[in-house]
Amino acid sequence: MSRILRWGLLSTAKINNALINPIKQAQRSELAAVASRDGANATDYARKHGIAKAYGSYEALLADPEIDAVYISLPNSMHAEWTVKAAQAGKHVLCEKPLVVSLAELDQVEAAAASSGVTVFEAFMYLHHPQTRRALSDIQSGRIGALQTINSWFNFSLPPVHAANVRLQAGLTGGALWDVGVYPNSLAIVMAGGVAPVEVWAQQIIGESGVDVAMRAQLHFENGVVAQISSGFRTPFREAAYLVGDKGIIQIMEPWKPGVTGKDSQMIYTNLDNSAEEVITPAVNPYACEVAAMEACVLDGAAPIIPLSLSRIFARSVLATYESARTGKVVKV
Repeated sequence: MSRILRWGLLSTAKINNALINPIKQAQRSELAAVASRDGANATDYARKHGIAKAYGSYEALLADPEIDAVYISLPNSMHAEWTVKAAQAGKHVLCEKPLVVSLAELDQVEAAAASSGVTVFEAFMYLHHPQTRRALSDIQSGRIGALQTINSWFNFSLPPVHAANVRLQAGLTGGALWDVGVYPNSLAIVMAGGVAPVEVWAQQIIGESGVDVAMRAQLHFENGVVAQISSGFRTPFREAAYLVGDKGIIQIMEPWKPGVTGKDSQMIYTNLDNSAEEVITPAVNPYACEVAAMEACVLDGAAPIIPLSLSRIFARSVLATYESARTGKVVKV
């Protein structure tokens, strides 16, 4: 393989806009192809974004021997199917979250990746960002003492008038938890030590289309950490994360897309004496971070920051959260 990672986009979804420039601007990547189920659409999209090749089917792109890696931005219900097909075709895969919506799907993804010897990881861009890595390092070093509580949330307004949006379609595995709740869920797991919670309690609000439009959950970890997370489509936009230890607090103002607008990102560290320290992370596009991570995995043999074993833990927690919300009971994970 060349020392340049040649990428293909599997779909023309709007979220592609977040990856196109980072791939083009990356030192060791090239945006080489795009595929759509509509050939004319793929051609128009390729012309608009300066992409050399356009394919009228996903299978055709996967059959191209000059494509090394694909970014999968299809609806949630299609992620596992096309990740497996891409891996079987020998392509490395960056798949939008959630990578899978069942543990059986994760089994299939793991088997395909192992059989073909390719890298597959879930597109949690914020976990690659220097701000998140700094917060995790400071927790691991004891900067705020023993971690006790995690509070985090990701909410925005998606009213019923947008019923055609894939996020609101039950048949495409929509819902607030699968869409934005996976961010605070994954943050809690990573900051609590990279392990699954031992039990989950959750409550949801079901919207007009049958999917959750609000999800509130409490995750209990074996080490005593408790995470309280929320996500939803029916409030004004709000995001933040608080990591509370017995010697200090880390307040992350913009946890999910730090640096994406070109501005520096900020965390506030509060000590026992109530003194505060502002920690600034220079602006870095988090999507560029995950492109660089794939380059490192494929071209340098680096281990992924989000291995499939970690995605399995993420999925187990989300599935337990949905089960608790459905039954109204505490669920053991």
